[in-house]
Amino acid sequence: MHQESRRLWLLSGTGEGPVLAQQLLAMGWQLTVSVVTPAAALAYSASNDLTIQVGAIAGEAGVGAELAAARAAGRPYAVVVDASHPFACQVSRDLAAVCGRQQQRLLRLLRPALAGPATLLPALEDLQAVPLAGQNLLLAIGARQLAVAMAQSRGAHHHARLLPTANSLQQAMAAGLEPDRVACLRPGSDLAVERALVRRWRITTVLARQSGGPTEQLWRRICRSEGLGLLLLRRPQEQAGVEGLDAEALLATLAGRSVAGAAFSRDAGPPAP
Repeated sequence: MHQESRRLWLLSGTGEGPVLAQQLLAMGWQLTVSVVTPAAALAYSASNDLTIQVGAIAGEAGVGAELAAARAAGRPYAVVVDASHPFACQVSRDLAAVCGRQQQRLLRLLRPALAGPATLLPALEDLQAVPLAGQNLLLAIGARQLAVAMAQSRGAHHHARLLPTANSLQQAMAAGLEPDRVACLRPGSDLAVERALVRRWRITTVLARQSGGPTEQLWRRICRSEGLGLLLLRRPQEQAGVEGLDAEALLATLAGRSVAGAAFSRDAGPPAP
């Protein structure tokens, strides 16, 4: 793989993307990196071997067009790496479908399952079975699912922690959240902002996503230190037939090495924490 072509298409929607790109460049790969927003592109260092594409992939047609354009230019991709967010299911489905039909090598970066106490919810509808009446519930699941989460947890006093975008704030207001119960802030690394929020709002339970990344780690630490209940929306199943690897195994594979036992089952979904 590495001998025939040194071109790689990296679809990145997580914080691991910029670090992964630097490591791949150091291996000698030429990268095309796809990110959704201009802000996400700023995290990538400039390089003659790095091309950044900004914007959402237009479904299966968009995936097929990118692969075809690379072939037409005489520079086909040796491998496609899906490093999108675990909850960005549509882009992973589109990649798996098109790469499968075209016999294009596709590797999926799998985040780890984090350990610690939490209640896993297969779907937001399962909130109905959780006794949340009278609880101060912090919703840390993104703006798009706020309305559904609130509808499934009637009786709770809802609060939300969102990314600082106009669209997020609009969705929060449309869901019926009170303005003084919404915080539009970027996640911190020292927990100070999040700790202040849960104390100010007297939060008793946090609903987050089983992302396996820094955000889940943040809420696990906050809930543990503040004595809060933690509900996690279970990570979606990975696409069947796709080679899923943790970061170490992915880099080893792309360097032409192998790491025994580093790959996860591609059909069983993520391991339970």
